[in-house]
Amino acid sequence: MQAFGEPGAMVYLADCVDFMKIIPSGSVDMVFADPPYRLSRGGVTVKYGRLAPVDKGSWDRSMGFAGDHRFNVRWLKEACRILKPEGTIWVTGTHHIIFSLGFALQTMQLKLINQITWAKPDPPPNALHTAFTHAHETLLWASKGRGARHTFNYDLINSRDPTAQVSSVWSIPSVPKREKLHGYHPTQKPLRLVRRAILASTREGDLVFDPFCGSGTTGVAAKELGRFFVGAEKEEEYAELAELRIGAAERGGVLRELSDLGAKDD
Repeated sequence: MQAFGEPGAMVYLADCVDFMKIIPSGSVDMVFADPPYRLSRGGVTVKYGRLAPVDKGSWDRSMGFAGDHRFNVRWLKEACRILKPEGTIWVTGTHHIIFSLGFALQTMQLKLINQITWAKPDPPPNALHTAFTHAHETLLWASKGRGARHTFNYDLINSRDPTAQVSSVWSIPSVPKREKLHGYHPTQKPLRLVRRAILASTREGDLVFDPFCGSGTTGVAAKELGRFFVGAEKEEEYAELAELRIGAAERGGVLRELSDLGAKDD
């Protein structure tokens, strides 16, 4: 199995379910998953001021409702198996898949801790004028339940002002150009978004796993925050991109910044 990255932050070229089957049960502190949204259905969007097809690749095409849900159940079962008893899972999605993911998690008797709304202040306009502009995505944060005491680093995320708590609505811009210097991925997430999730729900030295590694944003954030990282990615092009980005990140750099600034979220 081909591996990319460095000790402490590795990406493996593999199908996520096949890869998870070799990971011991109860060995991962956090799973951050950005699965296919199944958006590549022949639609259009606005890119650089022009209409462009929404076709991210065969991996993003729908297999029909039943097929998409079976896929979600299949990988979620393995992801939940490898979580430690007090570990948590984060899953992202739009309305195309988020209800399937939420239903699957609840069917598996996981406890939904929060439904996070990632509000985008700079969304692309609605190209066909047939619906409201899609200006948010959803993150589901869940624990294994049954009395599990999940990690929540309240003091790292919130300021010392008790009236200024971070809410479940996160207003975070799309990926800035500086995070695309090493290459392009069509569904890349902003580092600020993933950093907040990792900072909130893991401790330094914890192990973070991403089954759909893509451009390696989770790996970069984990390394910057002093966590260990393992990811799986089916496309060699993106595994190589993840390796470049992870290699350029500074281990523990963001933790030092937080220490200098005091307890606050980025």
